[in-house]
Amino acid sequence: MVTEPDWVASSIWWHVYPLGALGADTTGRDRRPGRSLLALVDWLDHVIRLGANGLALGPIFQSTSHGYDTIDHFVVDDRIGTADDLTHLIEQCHRRGIRVMFDGVFNHVGAGHPLVAEPHSAVESGWARRDPRTGGLRTFEGHSHLVELDHRNPAVADMVGEIICHWLGRGIDGWRLDAAYAVPQEFWRHVIPAVKDRFPQAYLVGEVIHGDYADDISATGMDSVTQYELWKAVWSSITDANMHELAWALQRHNTMLDTFVPWTFVGNHDVTRIATTLADHHPQLATVLLATLPGTPAVYYGDELGWTGVKEEREGGDDAIRPELPPSAPTDADLPSEYRLHQRLIGIRRRYPRIHATRVVVEDVRQGLLRYRLPLDDGPDLVVALNANDHPAGTQIGAATRIDSDAAHQEGDMLQLEPGGWWIGET
Repeated sequence: MVTEPDWVASSIWWHVYPLGALGADTTGRDRRPGRSLLALVDWLDHVIRLGANGLALGPIFQSTSHGYDTIDHFVVDDRIGTADDLTHLIEQCHRRGIRVMFDGVFNHVGAGHPLVAEPHSAVESGWARRDPRTGGLRTFEGHSHLVELDHRNPAVADMVGEIICHWLGRGIDGWRLDAAYAVPQEFWRHVIPAVKDRFPQAYLVGEVIHGDYADDISATGMDSVTQYELWKAVWSSITDANMHELAWALQRHNTMLDTFVPWTFVGNHDVTRIATTLADHHPQLATVLLATLPGTPAVYYGDELGWTGVKEEREGGDDAIRPELPPSAPTDADLPSEYRLHQRLIGIRRRYPRIHATRVVVEDVRQGLLRYRLPLDDGPDLVVALNANDHPAGTQIGAATRIDSDAAHQEGDMLQLEPGGWWIGET
């Protein structure tokens, strides 16, 4: 198994898209500074109360529009503050015991990046490649303003390594490697070991959507990748009340744990909000699964508050899922039930940290019902049961005793779950 830094096993992340959260114009047409990164300091106590201890920031570097078209990896985007603002945010995070992760876009750069702004020079110097179909520079997934770097060029690897190490040296704890799936494994195999030699406690997570996750880890040296397979199985199984799909995904999830611990999530900056996807299908069950399944979990900002939003395939189609944060976090009196649920479930995970890398034993799976056990070598096993049906369902739990539940009734060794009900116990 690839060894991630020891501290990762107890990390739970709050994932924020800063340009949206701070109200910047993500078209880039209005470059006037708005709220700065300092505004996120006012939300750090909210993160702590939630039970999280990591802040995963989306792109913060100077870019043309939405942040994923970087034009300077060493400068904070002028729409969201200054280098001093960023330094203060990192200091305030660490003062509270919150780790900090940056989002690194190293597959491509914005078309306005100095290295690729002049196409002929970019090709001649080896920073980019020409697309034989168009005659222009190769672009990422058809986006003309995103120019792919030429990862065959050793100078590109040196530059990426320099960027990663620069910010690790400035105090951050890890990186999300954007579009890691589009970058040759050989490139990462050159960059990552050199980074780890200098910063062995750095946490490097690759964005990988499909394919052989374990092979990506073994071939590149990354610590983890984004578990999109499980994300899809969670919402799809709940929507269709088909727990067989989730049970199958959990088998694959178990095999991944032989190599690495995946980065788990039910929402992020690229997908429709989970509260929207499951609006009529028991969204609380997704939170139960995120909190009780092995992995390194991340909560996308606003999901803990029940925010909704639909991703659309059009210009500006991400705006609804990347909204602005209010000036301050809700007071205790104003916190919604979704937040309280997250607190309860994250609290359980804190009490049983071995969940992080244990295996899932599915003990009962039917159309809309799932019961699984989490063997913990430092104490009692956990038992989790949930019902995605629109009708009651029952399952046996043996001698397990309740830790927390909702819409569940226990009689001896039998458990009755109402629609959307869930139950967590130990045995």
